[in-house]
This record gives sequence, C-alpha cells and structure tokens, in this order.
Amino acid sequence: MSGVLAADASLVGFARALRAAGVDASAERLHAFLRAVDVLGAEARADVYWAGRLTLCGGRDDLERYERVFAAWFGPGPEPRAAQRAAPRRQLRLVAREGAGAAPDTGGNAAPDAPPAAAAASPVEVLRHRDVAGLDPVQREQLHRLLAAFALRGAARRTARRRPARRGTVDAHRTVRELLRHGGEPIRPRRHARAERPRRVVLLVDVSGSMAPYADALLRFAHAAVRGARAEAFTVGTRLTRVTRELAHRDPEVAMAAVARAVPDWRGGTRLGELLREFLDRWGQRGMARGAVVVVLSDGWERGDPALLAAQMRRLHRLAHRVVWANPLKARPGYAPLAAGMAAALPSVDAFVEGHSLAALEQLAAVVRGAERA
Repeated sequence: MSGVLAADASLVGFARALRAAGVDASAERLHAFLRAVDVLGAEARADVYWAGRLTLCGGRDDLERYERVFAAWFGPGPEPRAAQRAAPRRQLRLVAREGAGAAPDTGGNAAPDAPPAAAAASPVEVLRHRDVAGLDPVQREQLHRLLAAFALRGAARRTARRRPARRGTVDAHRTVRELLRHGGEPIRPRRHARAERPRRVVLLVDVSGSMAPYADALLRFAHAAVRGARAEAFTVGTRLTRVTRELAHRDPEVAMAAVARAVPDWRGGTRLGELLREFLDRWGQRGMARGAVVVVLSDGWERGDPALLAAQMRRLHRLAHRVVWANPLKARPGYAPLAAGMAAALPSVDAFVEGHSLAALEQLAAVVRGAERA
C-alpha cells in the first residue's frame, strides 16, 4: 500500500512540475493521467511517458515542455521520433493484467529489468522538497534541469482590445458585416470580449553573502521568467544591477555566465532600502513596476535603515499590482520575521512565501500567475 502511495505522490509531483513549466495540467487531466497509469500498470518508463503525453498535454505547444520535464524527472523518453518512424509498424494488443507480472513489451524502449517508473521518480520527488543549500553536485545538476523547464508568467489582466468570443457583448460592426455578406438573412449576433495578457513580472534577486547558497537557483528561476514572459530581473546587494539582457539567453548556462560577469557585488552586504529607492526612482516610477507583479527574493537582512526600506516598500506597494516576497529562511522550524528589514517590509507585502526548494519555487510561480493565494 505504501508503494502505491509513493507512486501516486511521484506522479502528482510530475504533474506539478509540468504546471510550473507552463503546461495546463489541470486536476481533471491529472485524474485521467493517474487512471491511465493505473490501467497500464506503470511498470515501464514508456507506459508513464505515453499516459502523460496523451492526458496531460492540451496542444502542440505543450509537447516540447512535456519532453523537457519528463527527461528531467524520469530520464529520456522512449525513443527519438525518427527512430519511431523508421521502426516497422506492429499490431498492438490490450492485455488485462492479473497482477504485477513481467515488464510489458515496449518495443525495445526500456530494458526488461528496468525499474518501475515510480521508483525512478521517487528521488526527484524527494529532491523537490530538499533545501537547495544542502544539495550535492548530482542533485544540484538535476535541479538545474528542472528549473530550465520552468515557465513563469504574471497574472492575467484585461486589456482595452477586444477579441471574438462566444460570450460577451454584441459586436455591432461584425454583426452588420455578416448580415450584408448573407444578403440580410438573419444570423446569430457576433460577440466579442476584452482580451487578456499577462502582467509584467519584476524580480529583485538578493545576491548578498547571506543568500549565497540560494542565489544560483533563484537566478535560474529568474531566467525562466525572462525567457518565457514579459519580465525584468535585477540583482540587489550593495549595488542594483539590471540583468534582464544577460538572462535572455536561451541556454541557462550561457545566461548564468553572463550574469556572473555583469554583477560586481556577489556575496557582499545588503542595502535593500537604498537599492529599492534607486529602482523606483530610475525604473519603477516610470512604469516598470506600475501594474506589475513584483517579486523580492531575499532573506530580509538589511544593513541600512529599516525605516527607509519600509517607506520604499510602501511606494512599491502603491505602484505594483501585487508584491510577493520569497524568503528561503521561512521554511526553517521556528522561523519568525524578526530581522529588522523583513519586519519593516512585511506590512507592504501581499504574499509572503518560502523560497528554499523546488516545491517552494513551484508554489511561488503559482502565486505569481494568480493561481494560488498566500
């Protein structure tokens, strides 16, 4: 029974990773995925691959993200597509399984003695909840692959533009044009609705000495935001550095190398209040923070005046649509926001979340896009 629960937890974790990568793996699709895996038995990686691809993906755009997340979570998929096309067609039969017998024939895609896919996934499920600061090199490399599949988008906002829709107000111009095109014959009124687009996301990543164990993972999280959405990224320490251009590289390793060259204040002190004022005066007040989702990724240690930080946070809160603060220390037992900087900032924060693990960053992504409240 415990093995079944562990398998379900691993598969649910895989679906959460897909959602973090931008795939609309809804609760209904997750239920269909778990049912499909239960029918197939999930004794081979190929079974899980095709069960997930056929139930969790909603369109062509999801396929590339699905491949990346599956490879990071379970390992490579069954076969390259070219090899699948070259292989002769086979007659497939659906066989009801009486119990946990031998592994099914997957056309040579998995070794006969390959471990069940759920067992292969369990280390990744454990990794999701591990503190980033305590990962070994192998786990850190796996974390990098999972973060490379992330997609971060801001909460949707309605725009002034309108788009054709089944429900909404009557579009008089389109309706009249359709009437003329049909010679005045009665037609169903054409309707339109306000279009939506994601809000800008602005990330302020603390790279001071106290945040050194988490800075790399948080910057890779910022890379996912800049690569896939309307996003801006800055590093804060003793200086404020805009790193949006550096993080725009598609390859995360190239992007991280570019950031390392651009940021002069790694592992220094923290002047959150002064740097937040600089950000607002130079960029935020002019429009970058206006109506945006602003995410501060910091432990809240402040070397400067906490009163200055409190005042600048109030300015930011008035400009932004939502202010989110992710603190890696929040997950520690007995933590309380007693640091002067954190205590000064909290009254102007809409959502205060953890930021220490992959699961915490998945929740942060959901909060940013408005799917969860914290």
